[in-house]
Amino acid sequence: MAKFKRDKNERVLSIRDLNISFKTNFGVVRAIRGVRLDLFQGETVAIVGESGSGKSVTVKTMMGILDSNGTIESGSIKYRCFDKDGQLQEFDLAKMPQKEIRYKLCGKHIAMVFQDPMTSLDPTMPIGRQIMEPMIEHGYATKEEAAKRALELLDEVGISEPDKTFKQYPHELSGGMRQRVVIAIALACDPDILICDEPTTALDVTIQAKILEKIKEIQVKKNISVIYITHDLGVVAKVADYVAVMYAGRIVEKGNINEVFYDPRHPYTWGLLSSMPDVDTDSERLFAIPGSPPNLMEEVIGDAFAPRNPYALKIDYREEPPMFDVGGQHRVASWLCDPHAPKVELPEELKVRIAKMKKEAGIND
Repeated sequence: MAKFKRDKNERVLSIRDLNISFKTNFGVVRAIRGVRLDLFQGETVAIVGESGSGKSVTVKTMMGILDSNGTIESGSIKYRCFDKDGQLQEFDLAKMPQKEIRYKLCGKHIAMVFQDPMTSLDPTMPIGRQIMEPMIEHGYATKEEAAKRALELLDEVGISEPDKTFKQYPHELSGGMRQRVVIAIALACDPDILICDEPTTALDVTIQAKILEKIKEIQVKKNISVIYITHDLGVVAKVADYVAVMYAGRIVEKGNINEVFYDPRHPYTWGLLSSMPDVDTDSERLFAIPGSPPNLMEEVIGDAFAPRNPYALKIDYREEPPMFDVGGQHRVASWLCDPHAPKVELPEELKVRIAKMKKEAGIND
């Protein structure tokens, strides 16, 4: 099946004012609050934040796998792709029935690599058949073509003996090999967007680096767009072009990798960067962001991060901050970025850490 090429700077995905809630036995959880984000052709966007910040909910909605108690209250998720005749078409994933998203778009256009490969793979089915299945199901290839393509994909993702692995079952493979198989399945129908939800969490550092390198290599070769969902800023530093920091269902800071990593403006981002493990640190103290995320069953008044923010202003407890433009692609939802706010310096430990990160990356001031 022919794939039509896009321009490098073409917008593939556009999320606007997305609000999602979940009905529970204890009340309604407002899990996603006004998310706005763009993804361009060939770009890697990383969505970062603590567990429960709304990262996975956002991408599950794109895939049509939002939990049954979830409701899209408002907003849009516009996805543009080519039809079989090469005509650009647009879908609003926030308005489409979930079954239709899964049938029309999942696998063919948007694919996902999940956190735990053992829950993604069928333990009763050989690896080759699992890679072939989406190609046959979507009419992407005949059985013979799918078998040939499956072997090619196993080779592409770095498996040294594709013929042997093709016939094996998931339990016969190591964690790293299973994750490579999951990536091969996701790439089977040449999707435009690859979503990676904590793809290296259960792997050791060496295998993690190889997996990330392999995804990047495939991305460049096929010019696909990638979304990483992670809490690991070390992973973000290696792969991302653009970063969105989420807190309590809202994006609180976003910008290109240099803007967010080397010139962070939101105190929550300061906390995330300060809590990154660092074997070379001189500090004897392990940094942790104080307090806990808010209960999203209760109405959030003001800035959701205010109770945990040592730099909070009075207005933080009264009004939610807008998204301030601080230059370039950099946007920050913090009253500290208001021109009338008092000047607050980066914590000294974080200044040292950022200087070290810049040095390691070969960036000069």
